[in-house]
Amino acid sequence: MIEIHGITKSYGDKRAVDDLSLEVRDGEIFGFIGPNGAGKTTTIKTIVGMLRPDSGTVRINGIDVQTDPIQAKLGLAYVPDTPDIYERLTGMQFINFIADAYRVPQEVRAARIARLAEMLELTDALGDVIESYSHGMRQKTVLIAALVHEPKAWVLDEPLVGLDPKASFALKGMMRQHADSGNTVFFSTHILEVAERLCDRVGLIVQGRLVACGTLDELRTTADSTLESIFMELVDR
Repeated sequence: MIEIHGITKSYGDKRAVDDLSLEVRDGEIFGFIGPNGAGKTTTIKTIVGMLRPDSGTVRINGIDVQTDPIQAKLGLAYVPDTPDIYERLTGMQFINFIADAYRVPQEVRAARIARLAEMLELTDALGDVIESYSHGMRQKTVLIAALVHEPKAWVLDEPLVGLDPKASFALKGMMRQHADSGNTVFFSTHILEVAERLCDRVGLIVQGRLVACGTLDELRTTADSTLESIFMELVDR
């Protein structure tokens, strides 16, 4: 579970996130949507402890991210919006580096890495240096590294960008399976059709404020409203 209570974050005079509160429950995929510059990535970086909010609290699986950051981060996976990783390492070296940081035992990580790499079709490239990877291959590497310790909460910032159709399909299936197993998936996306099909609930942020949150049925104003039409109406309003 991810609990966000009244977080505010400013950069100088610019308030990027304004008194935002929401709860992402166990067993659901929560889509976080909004126009460019709305505060999505700032919110996500605050959730995972990369940014300290000016006010408010965030709890991951009941653990406060600010007061107990190490324990909170052990229970989450974070995939950033850009796969900027160490280019001189091989894919396997980078994944093992992250697995070490998350204290994944040697005797269990190999099977996990092999399974994830097979699902994302990266197995044959894990021995190559990352500087030779395409954007999509780097994204797959970041995904494997983020999930290798099998955390309960996934926080994914635009995770589908750069993935080929087969890997995108596999990741969406993994997200659904993870949530159906009683875990939490929080992800941002600009692909509203994906959010509409995949998410149990969505939240819309505009100029740092959460302006709508709920299921698609709860957000509809007409019987045939799509998430795209709801998005355009609320952003224009």
